[in-house]
Amino acid sequence: MLHLRVVCPSGNTDSVIDLLRTDPGIAHLVVVRDVAIQPHGDVVEASIARESAENVLDQLTELGVVHSGEISLNNIDTLLSRTAEDVEAAAPGQPADAVIWDELVATTGEESRLNGIFLAFLTLACLLAAVGVLTDSAITIVGAMVVSPDFGPLAALAVAAIGGRRDLATRAGIALAVGYPFAVLVTVALAVLGRVGGIFDTAELGQLRTASFIYHVGPYSIIIALLAGAAGMLALTSEKSGTLIGVFISVTTVPAAGFAALAAVAGHWTHCGEALLQLLINLAGITLAGILTLFIRRARVLPHSSRNAGPSSGSEAG
Repeated sequence: MLHLRVVCPSGNTDSVIDLLRTDPGIAHLVVVRDVAIQPHGDVVEASIARESAENVLDQLTELGVVHSGEISLNNIDTLLSRTAEDVEAAAPGQPADAVIWDELVATTGEESRLNGIFLAFLTLACLLAAVGVLTDSAITIVGAMVVSPDFGPLAALAVAAIGGRRDLATRAGIALAVGYPFAVLVTVALAVLGRVGGIFDTAELGQLRTASFIYHVGPYSIIIALLAGAAGMLALTSEKSGTLIGVFISVTTVPAAGFAALAAVAGHWTHCGEALLQLLINLAGITLAGILTLFIRRARVLPHSSRNAGPSSGSEAG
């Protein structure tokens, strides 16, 4: 169940109440009048089944609440109520199948924003991958995969493709187009310093076998990227966030970038090119799988919602 909160002018309150009363996924409807100061009006709250949230948000948007007030939706961690259980059972569909578009746009929009934190995490992940390659440490390479923040922009590209959000696609594209070159250049610079300081012996790079999977491109590169992208989008749209960790450690994005930086410093241009190709294949595969998965997920919930593939007028990527 989710907690729905609506702040609206008094003139909209009765319409909001009527809308919520008729939805089978609403429980514990509460109205507090004349408590809102800006805008002056009322506060309406309710518990709502996740599978009903998309349709309710759509109708509230059509009432114009997003222009004159506020709609907020939050997860309820603990709810002890037989009434809520009955309402959730009566709501059409299953909670795990529900896709809340505005929530998805907001989440991916925030995670795809190019800022200092994004660059820092991506650079640290790239450096960890490079250290993992140099030390022949699979554990360190896996750690780099987990640290990397690149799934956010990839998921945002999938959401933008389905929802027609050009602003979201632009934001995600800029994050990837700037983030990866920046992280690779920093890794190259530090690798050069390491070579000068005697830490990095370029001759050793060609003898490492544990990390060979990073730059070996083959059919499984595409298969793994597609499977990981599908799993990641399923996790993102069903709130199975723990599953995302498994997605992060299954794809060769950041490790390929880190290896490419080392290979460039060592002058192994063939391996460098192969690693960059691996990176591009994984990025494209994850995005494509995310688009297909989201398309199927949206198609399944459309019969229960009048909302089209695009976001509501009140949606904002953050």
